[in-house]
Amino acid sequence: MRPITDTEFARFQQFIFEQAGITLSSAKQALVSGRLGKRLNLHRIESFGDYFQMLASGEHPDEVQTAVDLLTTNETYFFRETKHFELLRTLALQARERGSNFRVWSAASSSGEEAYSVAMVLADCLEGGPWEILGTDISTQVLQHATRALYSMERARHVPQEYLRRFCMKGSGEYEGRLLIAPELRRRVRFGQLNLNEPLPDIGSFDLVLLRNVMIYFSDDTKRGVVQRVSSAIKPGGHFCVGHSETLNNLGHTLEQVAPSIYRRPPCSPCRPGARDVSQ
Repeated sequence: MRPITDTEFARFQQFIFEQAGITLSSAKQALVSGRLGKRLNLHRIESFGDYFQMLASGEHPDEVQTAVDLLTTNETYFFRETKHFELLRTLALQARERGSNFRVWSAASSSGEEAYSVAMVLADCLEGGPWEILGTDISTQVLQHATRALYSMERARHVPQEYLRRFCMKGSGEYEGRLLIAPELRRRVRFGQLNLNEPLPDIGSFDLVLLRNVMIYFSDDTKRGVVQRVSSAIKPGGHFCVGHSETLNNLGHTLEQVAPSIYRRPPCSPCRPGARDVSQ
């Protein structure tokens, strides 16, 4: 396998931008080489240029999805960014007082840690009350991991001990050092593939949407489109959280900022009509 050239890297930059709206900086060339190099070895392809031609031919859609999976997977962990979970608890308790169904969308759920963290809080705060969680991602690979719900204990270092006891099953034997999310919690979380750069399917509207540590990889034009689509799926008065290093400044949206990385849809905003359900 020949080393990736600058020209070949530029082609993969364009590829992942067109597929997922992600802008890869030149600092990511080694990452692209490392992650895709395994595919070249598997297919016995000598150059990254030849592998790109394989993807561009239109004859290998499964391989295209695999390449997207490899280039969009980011590491995450449970209960990342504490302030957002403090907000979630407050909103959930308010919903319990109203007796209303509380819906959360983990819009870039990766391998599921975020969605299951939300589920633990809702199960705690809402008890037997109605609540739903939808987790979506462009990568089918991480969604399979999320559905399996098996994680290393290292990923769970921020999970409160009470939640570990109530909602997680400790592995033993060959599963030593890992945990499994309890079945009763897994049943309350749905996962489905969704590309945020395309029109949204009918996923309904949400009290809270989490789209964190993803838009740092998007261009401003891509961010504008994503924010417009995602905010249309937030209930009037609902909230939208981005990563602490992200901002929605200068993106032409109608959301109100209520705290760093936390936005709110004005209560008078009209809701969005939908199409099909992504989780089906």
